[in-house]
Amino acid sequence: MHTLWPSLRHSRQNRAGSPELVTLYDARADVPVSTYVSMFSAAKQEISVVVYAAVFLHEAYPRLNDLLRERAADGVTVRIAVGDPDSENIAARGREERFGHGIETRCRLAAMHYQPLVGVPGIEVRAHSTTLYNSIYRADDQMLVNAHAWGVNAYAAPVWHLKRAGTAGIFDTYATSFAAIWKSAVPVREED
Repeated sequence: MHTLWPSLRHSRQNRAGSPELVTLYDARADVPVSTYVSMFSAAKQEISVVVYAAVFLHEAYPRLNDLLRERAADGVTVRIAVGDPDSENIAARGREERFGHGIETRCRLAAMHYQPLVGVPGIEVRAHSTTLYNSIYRADDQMLVNAHAWGVNAYAAPVWHLKRAGTAGIFDTYATSFAAIWKSAVPVREED
């Protein structure tokens, strides 16, 4: 039998046993908040987050800003990129998820949560207007990737827990994605 996409089929078979995959969660809502907290607490070099809003972190763990300040004080580089609520991509996402202006409102709420971190040494907060295919939560060589699906709210979409196991793997694919979004994002200014 002729295989239409032989390299793709082979790739899927190889990836099924990826040494970088720690856990696959059916939905972001299934990931314990303690997983995020543990990852961020253990970071020695880098915490990088790109989301549209992810206000669930502040709601479930009100000490998040304190934790990020503590990590930055210990020399960890902290980079947070939240969605620009005025972006057309965010408005489109709201329509696609049948969430209306809710996602724009959540982006504004996320910006309010992270505003106290603007200007803190070692922490940088930016706003991005990209089409966000995945939310990324990275702490050194561990990463949670919330894989967004069209028309599905982020809390119901799957999450991959990855751990770097070399270079040029799945982990680095998402690290490169984060770097590109970060480069295009605009620094958030301190409020007067």
